[in-house]
Amino acid sequence: MAARGQRFDLGPWGFVAPALLWTAAFFVAPFVVMAVVSLWERIGTDLVASWSFANYLKFFERGHFLEAMLNSLEVTVIVTVTSILLAYPFAWIIAEKVPPRLQRMALVLAILPFWTSYVVRSYSWLLVLANNGIINETLLSIGLIAEPLDLANSRTATVIGFVHFFVMLLTLTIYANLVQLSPNYRKAAADLGAGPLSTFWFVVLPLTLPGIMVGAFLTFVLCIGDYITPQVLGGNNELLMPQVIMLQIGRRADFPTASALAILLMIVVTIAYLGFARWIRLERA
Repeated sequence: MAARGQRFDLGPWGFVAPALLWTAAFFVAPFVVMAVVSLWERIGTDLVASWSFANYLKFFERGHFLEAMLNSLEVTVIVTVTSILLAYPFAWIIAEKVPPRLQRMALVLAILPFWTSYVVRSYSWLLVLANNGIINETLLSIGLIAEPLDLANSRTATVIGFVHFFVMLLTLTIYANLVQLSPNYRKAAADLGAGPLSTFWFVVLPLTLPGIMVGAFLTFVLCIGDYITPQVLGGNNELLMPQVIMLQIGRRADFPTASALAILLMIVVTIAYLGFARWIRLERA
């Protein structure tokens, strides 16, 4: 027992204990329950503890499960690559062309979409991309198309909705790297005879690669696990893994199969993390 008036030192564990308890209660415990349930079986309306990998085998035996996973990967890769290609020039303009006193305001304007409800933003894009939306109406009025384009309720709509959100996220991570880049690197490259393109390709791009990869990983994780955007903008014309998982719960109450599919999706995310881990460690350093 500590002496009277003496402070009781909890040590470092006293600071991390709340976070550990929170993680254990709201991540570890639910994950363990989900892993256990994934080994059960739904028979009729009952859940039976069969302790088998039958639910995991369904993923390979039923083609629509594998197709949904492939659709999710394809959409996620398209969104990630497109977002990087759009975000990098945007971040470069803010970091290099906007005066320093106005950069903070430019960043605030860049992240305005984050201030809007995710559901509202998705439905807004649905209105914009509809047959009588502003895009089709504009193209029809100037004579570029004779009939409205089928943009809404498609993969294209899903990708546009995702890219609109994740370009802002990637802009922040890339901008953070660009503003930390010392101008001496470019001066040294110019002294050695490198032109602007060579300087960017061999100096600037490699040094900002950690910021790109961190943003790309966050985009990958959030995109592949998102349910709302594909549900609203995709129109159920092409099912992704989150939608398939929700269908197992909402329509069939098949919690064991849904748990197995969710764990398989987490395995994909873990593999992606291992692929991005090198750059994530560099960014932390």
